[in-house]
Amino acid sequence: MTATRVGPELEETRGGRRRDLRLAVVWLGLLAVLLGLAWLSLFVGARNVSPHVVWEALFGGGSGYDALAVTDTTDGRLPRGVLAILVGAALGVAGLLIQRLMNNPLGDPHILGINAGAALAITIVGGLLGLTQIWVYVWFAFAGAVVSMILVYFLGTAGRGPLTPLRVTMAGIALTAVLTGAVRGISLMWPNAFDAMRIWEVGSVTGRGWVVAAWVAPFILVGIAVSYAIAHAVDVIGMGDEMATALGVRVGRIRLIALAAATVLAGAATAAAGPIGFVGLMVPHAIRLALGVTGRWAVSFAILVGALVLLSADVVARLFNEDKMPAGIVTAFVGAPILILLVRNSARSAQ
Repeated sequence: MTATRVGPELEETRGGRRRDLRLAVVWLGLLAVLLGLAWLSLFVGARNVSPHVVWEALFGGGSGYDALAVTDTTDGRLPRGVLAILVGAALGVAGLLIQRLMNNPLGDPHILGINAGAALAITIVGGLLGLTQIWVYVWFAFAGAVVSMILVYFLGTAGRGPLTPLRVTMAGIALTAVLTGAVRGISLMWPNAFDAMRIWEVGSVTGRGWVVAAWVAPFILVGIAVSYAIAHAVDVIGMGDEMATALGVRVGRIRLIALAAATVLAGAATAAAGPIGFVGLMVPHAIRLALGVTGRWAVSFAILVGALVLLSADVVARLFNEDKMPAGIVTAFVGAPILILLVRNSARSAQ
């Protein structure tokens, strides 16, 4: 019998299928970890709740203080966990889009001023105008995020020289400082109007409830779906506009759609939980270093890893201050050292 040689195309196809199978197993494993952490989060807080009480509260109509701590529609651990998953997924995917689209390892909705713009808009309408309905928050958050993105782009392209990741990052940091200072200044001038927003200002999923989660969920799901659809094209644009055009990618259209998706995701997350930083920065780097995936696989993993990061931060925050510690403080403690390391590595690469 004559041995049949396997062509390089068939061998490459088989290798791609094996790789996809391994990634699918890893993704399902992360999903199982996320579900396990979500279940654990129902027990942990200022007052630990037994598994029996949690089960009764969820499926048996249990009552009492412990059951209310789990299922309360405003401040229960169940809606709090769901909101943390939604916001974490949104920030993770938004950070991935920004980093890939701008080829900027320091890209993040918080660093580039998107979160700060949304926060300032919400501060004005909520604190000064007294419009506290979540549907008002969402639309003004989008408007603030869009304006901030436009300002960062124009600041990054002002003057001589091309638009580089460093210029975009410096413009975003400067704009974030200005907008955050404006939020703080308004809060100090009218303190009575901002008592209810103090926890929200530093980024928290506390006290938001099912209403907030239900309002932002459609925007986050649509933003993730769009990101998944354009993931490959965004990766190609990251290689350069000329290369992307030669490969048939409509650069202008894809860039506009990607920026719109990132803005929707960051705006919805900020409207729901406040300006939580560093999640969008950490998640893409974790995916790249651990898995090295691109395209739709990167988006798929960004959803899970972002949700895991923020849900973990919220669980850790509950251990310190009777369920009132904002998760944004935990992400800042973890994310700031990572940002310093990234800046140092970028500086070394530029030399």
